[in-house]
Amino acid sequence: MTTRQTSKAVVFRHPFVLKGGDRTLPPGTYRVVTDEEQIEPLSFPVYRRVATVISVPADSGNASAVEMVTIDPRDLQATQELDLKHAA
Repeated sequence: MTTRQTSKAVVFRHPFVLKGGDRTLPPGTYRVVTDEEQIEPLSFPVYRRVATVISVPADSGNASAVEMVTIDPRDLQATQELDLKHAA
């Protein structure tokens, strides 16, 4: 089975909380990675999302440590929209 991974940077200008999260995260640029697998057998490539994760600062107190938190892309979009509303 063929898989692919895409990565993008997401910027938050205000402190935010991810859905289901237990803490407030600081403003900044966060890396979001999506893993997809190819659906076979089709005559053209089609992929379905397997997982989306966001890298956030670890709650350990170590400034360089990060955690990979699984997130629903729709929840991420909603959180980004809330961040934009705070800017207005």
